[in-house]
Amino acid sequence: MDPLCTSHQEEEKTEIMKEEKETEDEKKDEEDENDDDDEEDEEEEDNSETTVIDGEEESDDKAKGTEPQQQKDQAWAPTTYSKFGKEVFCYVGEEISIFEALDSYGAVIWPAALALCHYLETNVEQLNLVDKAVLELGAGPGLVSIVATLLGAWVTATDLPEIIGNLRANLLRNTRGRWRNTPQAAALSWGPDVERIYPRSVYRYDYVLAADVVYHHDYLDELLFTMTYFCRPGTTLIWANKVRFPTDLVFTEDFKNTFNTTLLAEMGEVKIFKATCRETEEHLQHHPAG
Repeated sequence: MDPLCTSHQEEEKTEIMKEEKETEDEKKDEEDENDDDDEEDEEEEDNSETTVIDGEEESDDKAKGTEPQQQKDQAWAPTTYSKFGKEVFCYVGEEISIFEALDSYGAVIWPAALALCHYLETNVEQLNLVDKAVLELGAGPGLVSIVATLLGAWVTATDLPEIIGNLRANLLRNTRGRWRNTPQAAALSWGPDVERIYPRSVYRYDYVLAADVVYHHDYLDELLFTMTYFCRPGTTLIWANKVRFPTDLVFTEDFKNTFNTTLLAEMGEVKIFKATCRETEEHLQHHPAG
């Protein structure tokens, strides 16, 4: 056989094998691409299904979050819903947004605050706050002070120094530009030191408000001292509280023994008291009108 012919045949065979290999490689690449496309399609379908499920879950969560809480057994419960990490309440025809902090008792809204807001809103004839000087003790995130401001009061909201930043932000967010009175936030620690920081010759209030300030802490004596200090003749103290511990009952008895008290309302487990200092009654007895 001609060597040249043999060499030529071998070259042709080699070329055919190369072409077959290239064809097989191309087919394999196409199959791999198809497999990849199928996997991407399956992933997209899975993602799509997940998105739909997540969307449904998010929609359910939003529906639950934005739906007003229905509490048939508590007519005083406010219209409230969660919105973008904050609590939104409706009082005095206004939407009030409150940011809370879970790392402090003083930065959370408690049941007595809601009850007191409802009472203030629905009893404006008995408690007319228009142009009255109001002090709130233990204001926390500031809901009660905001409602009092919207009802026309000049409000000073007080709490511990570490609470003031969030308190002030909530006050301004909900009252600036919406009412002529601008509430103030001020640090106040209960106890005898109030005589130095808030001298009676300068500070006088028509109303002192307090909601859920009696709970499991060691400053009940200081709290009662502070209430007594600010509740002078001509001042009305409104205290709302939910009883949780035996010490709450002891404080309630001390409160009644210190002031002239009236039970204004009972809302579920929350009681709202009105108190005036005993000097007022003694003064009226010794100086009758007319």
